[in-house]
Amino acid sequence: MASFFSIRLISLNLLLLICFIPSICYGATFDPFTDKTKITYHDGPILTGIVNLHIIWYGKPEEIQREVIMDFLETLNTEGDKKVQPHISRWWNVVESYQLAMKGKPTIGVESPKIKVKVEKEDTIDYAYGKVLTTQYDIPRLIKDVNHGDPNLLPLIITAKDVSMHGLCAGKCADHGIFENNKGFIVIGDPEIECPGACGWPFHEVDAGPKGPIFKPPNKNMAADAMVVALASSLVNTITNPQNTGFYGGIEFDPIESATACKGIFGPGAAPGNPGKVFTDRKTGENFSAHGNNGRKFLLPAIWNPATSTCWTITSRYFST
Repeated sequence: MASFFSIRLISLNLLLLICFIPSICYGATFDPFTDKTKITYHDGPILTGIVNLHIIWYGKPEEIQREVIMDFLETLNTEGDKKVQPHISRWWNVVESYQLAMKGKPTIGVESPKIKVKVEKEDTIDYAYGKVLTTQYDIPRLIKDVNHGDPNLLPLIITAKDVSMHGLCAGKCADHGIFENNKGFIVIGDPEIECPGACGWPFHEVDAGPKGPIFKPPNKNMAADAMVVALASSLVNTITNPQNTGFYGGIEFDPIESATACKGIFGPGAAPGNPGKVFTDRKTGENFSAHGNNGRKFLLPAIWNPATSTCWTITSRYFST
C-alpha cells in the first residue's frame, strides 16, 4: 500500500508541475466536434461585480489592435442602439448568467447581476524581459514588477507581433492562469507573425486540418480581430473559472472551460474547418456576429450556455442549422 501511495503521490506531483504551465492544461487538445464534455459547477468562486483590468502592452503594439481591443472591452457593458442588433452585450449576458447557475437558479428569462469589465490601468513595457516569454517564469515576474501584486487588478498581458509567447500557438491562442496567493492573469499574443495559420483563423487559412470559409475581418485587420476572439474566450474562462474551482468539465488539472468547450464554433452549422453562419456586411463583405459601439463590429466565439448545457452562439436565433 505504501508503495502504491508513493507512486500515486509522485504522479500527482508531476501532474501539478506540468499544469503549472497554463498552456499545457486548460483543454488545449479538446475538440468540441469529436470530444464530449459537460460544464458543471465545482463550488468555487467566479468573478463578479466589477472586474478591474490592468492591461500590460508588451512590446510595440499596433495602434489598430489597441483601438479594436479597447473598443471591445468598453462595449461589453453597454446596451447599444436597440435598432442595431445583435449587440455584444447580449453575448455578455450569457456570461453574467453563470452567477445564477452557481446558485442553482433558473437562468432563462431572469436578469442576472451585472459583471462590469473596466480598464483600470494601462502600462506599456518595451521588451524589458526579452522577446521570448514563458508563463512559468517571465509572466509572474513581469506582473510582480509592473502590477506590484495589486489584489484589486486582473493583469491582462498583450504581446506584440514580434514577441514569442511560450505555449501559445500550440492548440490555444490565449491563456489564463494563477500564481501565488491565487492571483490570476490573462495573456494573449499577436498571431500575425508567429502563427497566423493557427491563431488567425477564421480570418486566415488554417495550417492543418479541414479547409473551410475564410472570413473577412470586420475591423480590417486579421490580427486585431483574431486577438479579440482570443481575448473574448480567455475572459469568459477567467470569469467562470478563476481558480480552477468554478465552472469546468473534465478534471481539475486539465479543465475544459466555458469557451474552450465550444472553440472553433462561431455560428450555427459549424463543423471542423467551418466556423458556422454569421453576418456579412453587404457593402464591405466583412464577417461579424455582433455590433459594438461607434460602428464597430466583432466576431464572437461560442460559449457554453448553463441554461441549456450546450454551446451557444449569438447568431443562433438568426440562422437555422
